Amino acid sequence: QVRLVESGGGLVQPGGSLRLSCTASGIIFSLHAMGWYRQAPGKQRELVAIIAGGGTATYADSVKGRFTISRDNAKNTVYLQMNSLKPEDTAEYICTAQYARQFWGQGTQVTVSS
Repeated sequence: QVRLVESGGGLVQPGGSLRLSCTASGIIFSLHAMGWYRQAPGKQRELVAIIAGGGTATYADSVKGRFTISRDNAKNTVYLQMNSLKPEDTAEYICTAQYARQFWGQGTQVTVSS
């Protein structure tokens, strides 16, 4: 059974930080590119960041310099460190794993508001 389980979402004020985690099971984790997407109500799902098995990371322009994606293959976990959060970062954040197939987590809500 393939499972991607996210944690770390919540309510934070503008300028604050959150660290999201996604732990995978049922896959050979080190072979999979891991990523974070986000989706706000009424908007399209968008790619936030991806990290290859070897550690090469790419980011959406909107989060460059503020977010950092990382992975710990020994823990089968990918992280998204989010700093300097803005209200427009408010969305459901969804973890994904991709190699031959693509898998999705259930998502975790991030709300940035005063």
